[in-house]
Amino acid sequence: MPASVRLGFLTPSSNTVLEPMIGAMLHPVDAVTAHFSRFSVTEISLDRRAVGQFENDKLLAAADLLADARVDAISWAGTSSGWLGLDVDRALCAALTDRTGIPATTSVLALLDAFKAAGVTRYGLVTPYLDEVQAAILETFAGAGLECMAEQHLGDRGNYSFSEYDEDTIGEMIRGVAATKPQAITVFCTNFRGARIAARLEDEIGMPVFDTVSTGLWGAMRSAGTAPGAIRQWGRLFDL
Repeated sequence: MPASVRLGFLTPSSNTVLEPMIGAMLHPVDAVTAHFSRFSVTEISLDRRAVGQFENDKLLAAADLLADARVDAISWAGTSSGWLGLDVDRALCAALTDRTGIPATTSVLALLDAFKAAGVTRYGLVTPYLDEVQAAILETFAGAGLECMAEQHLGDRGNYSFSEYDEDTIGEMIRGVAATKPQAITVFCTNFRGARIAARLEDEIGMPVFDTVSTGLWGAMRSAGTAPGAIRQWGRLFDL
């Protein structure tokens, strides 16, 4: 491991879960630090204004500030390509690296990498999102060759409100989806308190649970050339 690794995260402005959760994951890991740059996100829907929150110029401006900190990787720690399309994230990563010279990834692209590494083609989906957003995510993942065995969502347009659901609520959603025996489950929202409860439930339900806060960190560490296995007790993702 390099003497010091700095990981940069592009963060929705109304997200209150991401920073403390990543801080908790990295707390026991020597010489790896997390740095965050925010841009405005206050609602998750398919309305034009809500979709416009994720235009590349806004993320690139936030990335410029991370580049000032000389981070070793940049991770878009959000799930918008779930409903906007995976090519949106691929284009963003290319634009981020072209602009800053820094390797880039996203929570969603890292999730797909984790599914591939774990041999997952049948998954379960847990989110806080609206019906229309959930349907778009299912369509996006189907286009990537992934079959959803079961899903649960809360019908909330958030974004701030997603953080107010407790781990017990999310845990029951995970258990409900697990009953259909997918190969893995994803808790798909970076302002949802899924990372800790996901790791705790894996042995109980007998399958991995990949939370997108965790996948964003996992992908950032890989992009920076740092072994994610340095993180312990946060689920099977970090053993891949």
